[in-house]
This record gives sequence, structure tokens and C-alpha cells, in this order.
Amino acid sequence: MHDPNFEHAILTTTGLVDALHPNAVAASHTETEGKGESMTMDKAFPQSPPSNRSESEGSSHGPGAGLLASGELAPDFNLKVTPDQTLSLSDLRGRPVILAFYPADWSPVCGDQMGLYNEVLPEFRKFGAALPCISVDGPCCHRAFAEARRLHFPLLADFEPKGMVARRYGAYRTKEGVSERALFVVDKNGTIRWSYCSPVAVNPGAEGILQALEDLAK
Repeated sequence: MHDPNFEHAILTTTGLVDALHPNAVAASHTETEGKGESMTMDKAFPQSPPSNRSESEGSSHGPGAGLLASGELAPDFNLKVTPDQTLSLSDLRGRPVILAFYPADWSPVCGDQMGLYNEVLPEFRKFGAALPCISVDGPCCHRAFAEARRLHFPLLADFEPKGMVARRYGAYRTKEGVSERALFVVDKNGTIRWSYCSPVAVNPGAEGILQALEDLAK
């Protein structure tokens, strides 16, 4: 994971350089902004979740009933970003991490959600936060999806054993065999500080993430 030549080679397709070195690709977003892809507040923050509690707190049913909550240690993982390269949560220790579990590449809601995070990425970067996103799709599928959407953050393959990491976070839909649409903000020491599980058909937006990062910075 620490080969600089590899990191730069996969910049445009996986966002791994961005994950490990958040200032390395700032120019790429300046170029995007120059093309007129401006972000409105309504687009950036649809269906904003509350930021002061985990969805799992006080709930025994519904989405996120078993979701790991604030104060729990985030389980480490080592998942493929490409067929022969991996990223671990421990690689990102020392900075905030946004973990975004989502059901599947190419689905409309997931495409909108990942596209939104691509636009909001400069705001996440102001807090020094990394953004690895995780689904049960394989690394080749992720690469095609990232290229099509021009994503600048890594998509991790929770592919085999299927959903193993999602299960550890309480974010796996056993009946459908996909991840929940679940969000976690993890502090620099690896402790979960905020979590939320959105209904699977709803884009959770970015407001809850940004509020959690602001609270973390206080």
C-alpha cells in the first residue's frame, strides 16, 4: 500500500491516493469545478439524517437495528481496491474516516449518492477526512463504476467472503445479500463517533456527515 508509483498510477480510477494523501489531488476538483458542475444546497443535503445519535440507539427493528454505535471501536478490515491491491482501515489511522456502505454499483440511488460525495469531497477534505466506500461488488465492477462516474475516492470490494465487513458493522442485508445504506464517522484513533442507516431507497445526503466531522473537530 505504500508504493508511491502504484498510488499515482491508480489515481483517476480508484481514488486511493486521495484516501491516503488528501492534498495530492486537489487540482482534479478545481478542474471539475471549472466545468460548471456547481453544487446547490438542496442537492448536497437531501434527506439529512440526525447527527447526534446512531440510528441503532433505542431501536430494535427497522434499518440499522444492529448498526455499530458511537463509542464502539471500528473493526479493522483489509479489502481490495483493485484486483491486486488493498486498503485497510488501519492505513488511515491518525485522521477522520467516513465509511459509506452502499448496496450496489450502478443502481440509481447509489449512483446519485456517490456522485454527491464526489462533489462534496472538498468539504470533507477540510477536516482531513478520508472517504472509503464499501459494497459487495467486486474490484473490477468498482473500477468500471468509478471510471464512469469519475470518482476521486476508493471503492472497496466486500466481495469474498461476501459482506464480511458489512456484517461486522451491523450493516448487511442478509435477505438481499447486499450492504445497508449505512454511514460511519470514525475518529483518528479508530473509534466510531457517529453512525446512521438510511432506508435503502433513500440517498442519505452529506449533512449528517459534515455535522459529525464538525463535532469531531471541536
